[in-house]
Amino acid sequence: MSFDSFGFDSRISSGIRASGQDTPTLIQEKIIPAVLAGRDVLGFTQAGTGKTASFVLPILQKLVKNGAETRGPIRVLVLAPTRDIALKIHDKFISLGKQTGMRSGLACSADPAKQVKDISRVSLLTGCPAELSNMIGCGEVDLSQVETLVIDEADRMVDMGLFDNIKTVLARLPSKRQNLMFSATLHAEVGILSSELLNHPEIFQIANTAPVETVKHICCPVPVHLKQEFLKALLEDIESESILIFVRTKRWANRLAARLIKYGFNAAELHGDLAQSKRIRALDGFKSGAFKIMVSTDRAAQSIECSSITHVINYDIPDTIEIYRHRIEMIDEKFRKGVAFLFTATEDVSKVEKIETQLGGGFSVHHLDKFDYKALKPLPIVPDEALQKELSKAGRKKKAEKLQSLKDK
Repeated sequence: MSFDSFGFDSRISSGIRASGQDTPTLIQEKIIPAVLAGRDVLGFTQAGTGKTASFVLPILQKLVKNGAETRGPIRVLVLAPTRDIALKIHDKFISLGKQTGMRSGLACSADPAKQVKDISRVSLLTGCPAELSNMIGCGEVDLSQVETLVIDEADRMVDMGLFDNIKTVLARLPSKRQNLMFSATLHAEVGILSSELLNHPEIFQIANTAPVETVKHICCPVPVHLKQEFLKALLEDIESESILIFVRTKRWANRLAARLIKYGFNAAELHGDLAQSKRIRALDGFKSGAFKIMVSTDRAAQSIECSSITHVINYDIPDTIEIYRHRIEMIDEKFRKGVAFLFTATEDVSKVEKIETQLGGGFSVHHLDKFDYKALKPLPIVPDEALQKELSKAGRKKKAEKLQSLKDK
């Protein structure tokens, strides 16, 4: 099947060609026709399946076909759990719909007044439930003419305690509208929400085409103080396309990327504190291959779209199997035998065993032949007590001599 079979407007087809995607993914083949037909949709799918484009493309087509105004009122509302995910969807509307002229807005600021200008005169609005409900409370956003509602990653929003915020937003929408809802899993509250929200939906369950089971899982025991040097040696030892490295904090994403660049690697960082211009440069560069290595936090990685990821490196061990699975699912579908490395220290044994149990299989262990695992951690240079006293005495003497010279003058 090709995208031509959907009968998209030429301006939308132009956006598809510019994206570099030649054929629709399985989820796109299933969901695009349902959305174009005006049906409500409930989709169970993981990251990496082409989910975002599966609703962005038909939504753009419907707006163009119906002759919707390009600069408002708001006809489409998309709710996403985090700013990074919302921004990814917003960017997708812009890139695929560039030729249509449809304006897309983002509502994810904690400051409602600051966000008003950004969402004025837009036809497409993507936002986070908490921030959007605050804006509604301030009377700053009109959702009375929304024709299509999308709730993305509903299970994550429930986990984050956003259920009440979602209901606040829903209360401001017209009752007659099309509803699309996506979730990786079926929580009890997700089931309740779907039953209240969706009208005789078409239900799709699409497995990720790059499942965890097809990836080679490798454990790399290494002392904490040697992790950076070990990473350098590992990167020099493996053959790969793009490599995604996961760390736990924004600070470490910045520090580790800087260290890799110092080592001579073509690396970029991605995290929530990154300026928008740097973020776009990192994402575009990783996607195009300008950056071979991306160091990212888990939340920021939701924005990554790269079809050449062959290796995932868990520099910091994930706290749960769900986080581990989300990381591994970033390996592209065409590299079904991709590799996932997990750096582990002695204190991580229990976490590794738990992940192994829940995966239903063990990790193979990898050692680098030429790496010195016994290298000692450098000790700080601290003067001994006698030397410290001599230095203090010399300092006082020099200060006294300087004062005396000033008096003599």
